[in-house]
Amino acid sequence: MATHRLSFLPIAFSTTQSLPPKPLFSLPLSSLYANKLLIKTSNFTRFLTKRFSSTTVTVSFSLPTAKPERASSDKSPKWSARSIKSFAMAELEARKLKYPNTGTEALLMGILVEGTSQAAKFLRANGITLFKVREETVNLLGKSDLYFFSPEHPPLTEQAQRVLDWAVDEKLKSGESGEITTTYLLLGIWSEKESAGHKILANLGFNDEKAKELEKYVNEDIVLNYK
Repeated sequence: MATHRLSFLPIAFSTTQSLPPKPLFSLPLSSLYANKLLIKTSNFTRFLTKRFSSTTVTVSFSLPTAKPERASSDKSPKWSARSIKSFAMAELEARKLKYPNTGTEALLMGILVEGTSQAAKFLRANGITLFKVREETVNLLGKSDLYFFSPEHPPLTEQAQRVLDWAVDEKLKSGESGEITTTYLLLGIWSEKESAGHKILANLGFNDEKAKELEKYVNEDIVLNYK
């Protein structure tokens, strides 16, 4: 039985004039001497499939806190999925700008990047967009060094951490059930008067009156209907 080896391809292919029993699959190639190209899986591929087929993914519904007693408490309210995603997007925005920390300005951008929450809708309705917040952030904090690389998870600034803890405290004070929405996150940014996030909001027209208006929706969120 004649066998031809094609060494110029990145992986080894064998062509044969007679098919082996039970091949994985075959592709007819008229340009290869009217033979069939056989592709076989390696033992390493089968090992990986077997080794990692039962991987379990765990999703956390909490965000960093400066109060350790809350981390292990079952009574502590959980963050909504939108809030979790907003936080993740905030870290990403801090990395895009090559900032060493995730600050209140990054939390604000994270809310807008997530984009589907009541807080994000309220901001856009009042003319506060991601592009404008980004521009104000650079104007206020400047650009990072070109050769600086942010860590994978830029640590929170003290002000940003206080925002998260403020949101949890306010949720507990409300006595309402349910999750901590992104509206709490946005109002927490506004509560930090000296933070970059507060200053950016103020520069873009956000004020105490709008904060009070937003409080009406603090325990509500938009329900998406895909029908």
